[in-house]
Amino acid sequence: MKAIDTNIVVRFLTQDDEVQFTRAVKLFTEEQLFIPETVFLETEWVLRFSYRYTSSEIIEGFRSILGLPNVHVEDLDKIIQIIEWYQQGIDFADAVHLANSQLKSSELLTFDHQFINRAKHLSRCLVRKP
Repeated sequence: MKAIDTNIVVRFLTQDDEVQFTRAVKLFTEEQLFIPETVFLETEWVLRFSYRYTSSEIIEGFRSILGLPNVHVEDLDKIIQIIEWYQQGIDFADAVHLANSQLKSSELLTFDHQFINRAKHLSRCLVRKP
């Protein structure tokens, strides 16, 4: 199995460089691939800021990759939960923070009022002001 970096995922999804896209396709079709959670985090940021992808386009891309039989992640259920929360309007990074926090914490403290409001009733980990 080979782990891949953000730029491989970005090339695969954006097809913006023909040579690199071809190499990425070859990886996604011929290799067993591991994608770290941090690669999803960085990919979302790159696609949103550099490529101006909408959250719907990003979600579609992530789901297509996760649907490939040769793609592996550390915790598929957690990645799916993050994507679902993102689809419900939570910032992707905040969804990652909440998914990881709920594993060991009963509360996630933040000054981000929008995050607090959007996270209500999503997790057993309460998101609140300190």
